[in-house]
Amino acid sequence: MKVRYIVAMSLGLAVSASALANDGEALFKKSGCNVCHALNKKSVGPAFTEVAKKYAGDAGAQTKLEAKVRSGGSGSFGGMPMPPTGKNVSDESIKALVAFALSQK
Repeated sequence: MKVRYIVAMSLGLAVSASALANDGEALFKKSGCNVCHALNKKSVGPAFTEVAKKYAGDAGAQTKLEAKVRSGGSGSFGGMPMPPTGKNVSDESIKALVAFALSQK
């Protein structure tokens, strides 16, 4: 089951990341991130609204989360690890996606 999430995230982001690099909402919907995340309710991973709430007021949140999305990790919202993002996903796409997540209220 864990492999399914890793494959979905890696393949989904690869399909349309370059075309959507500047559009975090569209990237979220088409990237495969929604396999594990929802906008406003917990799924396998935290809701984007939970992420935004946790990091509200944290000036370094954008940079921290870009690194987390790129490298993966666990512990911030429980024990389920987030897989690393494939190398075929641009830094601009990750930046747009994280900015979108942090903008959710």
